[in-house]
Amino acid sequence: KQTRSTYQVRVYQIPGKPEIVDPASELMAGVPNKVGTGLAKGGYPAGTLNWHLDGKPLIPDGKGVSVQEETRRHPETGLFTLQSELMVTPARGGAPHPTFSCSFSPGLPRRQALHTTPIQLSVWEPVPLEVQLVVEPEGGTVAPGGTVTLTCETPAQSSLQIHWIKDGVPLPLTPNPVLLLSEVRPQDQGTYSCVATHPSHGPQESRAVSVHIIGSLEGQGLGTVALALGILGGLGMAALLIGAIIWQRQRRQGEERKTPENQEEEEEEREELNQSEEPEAAEGSAAGP
Repeated sequence: KQTRSTYQVRVYQIPGKPEIVDPASELMAGVPNKVGTGLAKGGYPAGTLNWHLDGKPLIPDGKGVSVQEETRRHPETGLFTLQSELMVTPARGGAPHPTFSCSFSPGLPRRQALHTTPIQLSVWEPVPLEVQLVVEPEGGTVAPGGTVTLTCETPAQSSLQIHWIKDGVPLPLTPNPVLLLSEVRPQDQGTYSCVATHPSHGPQESRAVSVHIIGSLEGQGLGTVALALGILGGLGMAALLIGAIIWQRQRRQGEERKTPENQEEEEEEREELNQSEEPEAAEGSAAGP
């Protein structure tokens, strides 16, 4: 008998030197920045990519350092392509010129890691964003029904989003550097401030200004008093008028009652006179010739 032996031959291909593609030109302190993407091709089996800062391993922590990795395998050759994107947030006041590099460790035994060419970047500190709130008329004092204009002034209006706050509560308004209060009412009084948000600076709030209506409270008090006096005066006039009408009606009714009584008294007096005249006439006729 002839025995056939099957041997499986696995070919290991040494990967080429890794590289950093799409590197950044500079970094901004205090905000996340993309350093670049490490790339390694041709390794079999797949290895690992690791980042270094100033020659020391850079460990992702999910806060100041994050890495997004991707591994792809060619369907025909079985070779791998590894990618690793590095994001860092440089600390304010940290190293001004950090050096980054990426290394590829093959999955083969006794193979040394391969390193990319280091890149050195510059870190710049952003200038604090100054936000100023201007109010017109000056001082924020206006008469009832007047107009108040609040303007949020910043160094770069085009790249900012301006939001408004009244008495510590955000206003549900479309972002706009100008807030116009027309026909001011008592409910418009309060403390206003604006918040400017920039991708590289974060939110910055302006100083607060107050909007006050001249004589709003005094005017309301005087108006209330005047209204009360007017109501009382009207009620008094109405009472006098009703009293006069009732008095006139009672007077007329009294006169109407007195008229018949007077007529009866006059008739009685006439009858008495007639009766007294008749005896005198009879006596005169008897004393005649």
